[in-house]
Amino acid sequence: MTAPPTSRLSLGIVAMGAYTPERIVRNEDFEARMDTNAAWIESRTGIRERRFAAEHEYTSDMGVRAVQDMLRRDPQALTDVDAIICATVSPDALMPSTAALIGMQVGLVGAAAFDLSTACSGFVYGLSVASGLIYAGTARRVLVVGAEVLSKIVDHDDRNTAILFGDGAGVAVVGPVPEGYGFQDFVLGADGNGGSSLYMRSVAKTLPGGFAMGDFTGMNGREVFKFAVRVLGESGTQALEKSGLTTADVDWVIPHQANVRIIEAAMERFRLPMSKTIINLDRYGNTSSATVPLVLREGVDDSRIRDGQQLLLIAFGGGLSWVAGTMKWWGGTPSLQPDRAAEHIAGVQG
Repeated sequence: MTAPPTSRLSLGIVAMGAYTPERIVRNEDFEARMDTNAAWIESRTGIRERRFAAEHEYTSDMGVRAVQDMLRRDPQALTDVDAIICATVSPDALMPSTAALIGMQVGLVGAAAFDLSTACSGFVYGLSVASGLIYAGTARRVLVVGAEVLSKIVDHDDRNTAILFGDGAGVAVVGPVPEGYGFQDFVLGADGNGGSSLYMRSVAKTLPGGFAMGDFTGMNGREVFKFAVRVLGESGTQALEKSGLTTADVDWVIPHQANVRIIEAAMERFRLPMSKTIINLDRYGNTSSATVPLVLREGVDDSRIRDGQQLLLIAFGGGLSWVAGTMKWWGGTPSLQPDRAAEHIAGVQG
């Protein structure tokens, strides 16, 4: 998305909320089931624990809880919201959309609603799409949800995937912000040639070309790792260049939380210290489309992310997809203020 002229409306995040389930699954919990140990998992991924949804808790449930968290902070957060985008690869159903199910439960019946499927890139993709809807005059403000119950679509006996993923939800309302704040530019892309490296079957049993998919999430970790390291650096650099920025202007890099070694490699490519990124995958694992909003929410709550700071958002996911976006953070509404007592932050032990 090309940055709008200065005469156009400035758009950004005007409200946020988040939710993670109570159940904590630690690395040690996998030791009895598969050939692995807690130290190996942490050394390879940076993950110590993750959250799993309850048996009857699904993506729409967690999205609703994240919206409720936002409304607890700011009861007016949904004012003028007339569209909902839910980024997820673990929807309650292929139809109705999870976005519509969330809208039904939070008082947004009648709002446009659709799901967006680019896996871990989904939330940042959604921010860009939301901006386009507003600039086109189709919406006034848009609720963007990133929510996943990945624990229900992975094979819990597969060491390649079971140890990586967790469940959670984050939401943001996109709307007008003061001039000089908000989104500056986005870079989006996908390459279906890499689809067999990260996939989840639905209707088809094979991908084009005949690649057979199983019944659970599948991943070629080596190929995804190489892809992620390359594309995070490239797309992040492109987004900065399109925005007229350099890495020296960046206060915080907000990356998708898949593997700490991928994040370290991306920060090395940007020539930025790890102190300029925020990591919470050690406590939540890879929550796919929920990772970026969970990091943003945590960074605001502990006062690391503050008004006027320059952010670079970067993510990659199934597709294989990628996205990067630049934004000047605005902290001018109640839900964008620190809240150290927020129930979804890591202090909750379930």
